[in-house]
Order: sequence, then C-alpha cells, then structure tokens
Amino acid sequence: MEKLKQYISDNFEQILVFVVLVSVLLIHYFIDQKFAFLNFYYLPALLAGFFLGRRSAVLLSLLCVLLVTLFFLAVPNFWKTSETESIEIALHLILWGCFLIMVSYVVGTLFKEKEKRIQDLKNAYMGVLEILSKYMDSADRYTKGHCIRVAELATEIAIAMQLPRKEIENIKAAALLHDIGKVDVSMDLIKKASSLSDEEKKLVDAHVEKGANILSSMGNVLKEAVPIVLSHHRTYQDLYGSGEKSISENAKLGAGIVSVADTYDAIITDRPYRAGKLPLQALSEIEKRRWGTISSGRRKGIC
Repeated sequence: MEKLKQYISDNFEQILVFVVLVSVLLIHYFIDQKFAFLNFYYLPALLAGFFLGRRSAVLLSLLCVLLVTLFFLAVPNFWKTSETESIEIALHLILWGCFLIMVSYVVGTLFKEKEKRIQDLKNAYMGVLEILSKYMDSADRYTKGHCIRVAELATEIAIAMQLPRKEIENIKAAALLHDIGKVDVSMDLIKKASSLSDEEKKLVDAHVEKGANILSSMGNVLKEAVPIVLSHHRTYQDLYGSGEKSISENAKLGAGIVSVADTYDAIITDRPYRAGKLPLQALSEIEKRRWGTISSGRRKGIC
C-alpha cells in the first residue's frame, strides 16, 4: 500500500492525463448524453488545481477542451440530435471550455496561496526547532551547535541525493531534534568519558526512544520525523539486513542520512575525553562503522 501511494504521488500528473484520454474515448463512443458528461472534466481539472497547482490545472483543462473539440470536428454526427445543430453545439463547447479553464485557474491560484501559507508556517516551526535545538546544545560546551550542524549537513546530503522537498524537510526536522531525548538524561553522564557502566550506557542510549516519545506527543506536526529520530542510532544492517518492515523506506533513508551526519559531527568535534579528528578520518571511520556498505537504490551516495 505504501508503494502504491508513493507511485500515485510521483506520477499523479501522468495519471490524470491518462484518465482524461480514456474518459474522452468512453464518453464519445459509449455515452449518448454527451453534454451532461462534459461536467465530468471538472473533476480532473479540480484535482490538478488542488494537488499540482495553477499551471498544471490550466494545461490539463486546455487538453480536455482540445480533445473534445477534435472529436467534435472529426466526428460531428456523434453530437447531433434532432433538436441540436452544429453551431449550437459549438457555442455550448466554447462556453464550457471557458468555464473549465477559468475554474482551473482559480483553484490553481488558491492552491498557490495555500502552499505559500503552508511554507511560511513550516519556516516558522523550523525556526522554533532551531531555537529548541540551540537550547539543548547550550548545556554542554562540547556539543554546542551540534544539532544545528547535523541538520545542515543532513540537509546538504538530502539535497545532493535529489530527494523530494518534503523528505528534505522531514530529515532536517528530525536532525534538529534527534537529541531531544537528552533533556531528560543527566549531563554528567553525557559528558562523562567512555568509562560508562552498562547501566549508565542504557540511560544514555535511552534518549533516542525518549526523544521519539516526546515528538509523538506533539500529534501530527512531526509524525514523519518520529521514525527517523527513533532509528537514527540503528546500523545499516539493523534497518536493511533484517528485513525491517515497520519503518518506511523514506524513514530508513532519512535515518541513514541523519546517522551519517550525526556520526561525522561527533567524530570531528572535540570531546572531554578526546580531540576531534580530521574530516577524512571521520569519513573513513563512518565507512567502517555502519553505513559504508550502502550500494543500491536510493541508499547509494549517503556516504
């Protein structure tokens, strides 16, 4: 089901064009009341305006008008009845075509305004997330700015991989908040050298699940960032080698990107118990650790 939704989303414009072509053929060859079924074309035009924007909606409407007109000119007998003449049909089609294009333009314009407001809202909540991440980082001078740097690096990786804008935004949000669970973990443990007891390690590692629980409590606002936060500490083998199906492919990829960015920044940053390493050393260590075996599909190119 997830793959079907993704396929429809990726090919929605082509699907609408196919529906229009099939509809034109069916209506002209199998429907007697052709005038009544002209209203059907408002449906794909409205869908295009609502989901694809003004340009796609107007172009689809023009396609509908063009196809119907061509059929009218090519096979005029299909449209004639005892009470209707060709000139009346032509006037009817002109009015219908004008209204169809106008409706598409209006709906597409409303879609553009809606998208602008949504983008403004996203920019606002991204700003809030950055403020929150700075607050989390401020408790420890060694990790100060860590979440911001991880978010910037993860975003650059996602853009370089040419991921859709929505996925990039989810990855950025998850990266900004990937350590939010640490607000409930003692800073003495986080800053402590590597000589942690097993019990202390469990407390520190628990921040991932706590962070996901905190984000889940916010409802649908960050729901797509939650699985990324929950999985960003898991290895490549955990997510892809075990046939994990409870997490979507997008979330797995996002978790991999955040994991690489998080690990890279942690390696090159000075810590209380060691000095930061060079970028090339960090990349080499990442390849050895968890994501160096990426080699297929959309996963290729994370490192």
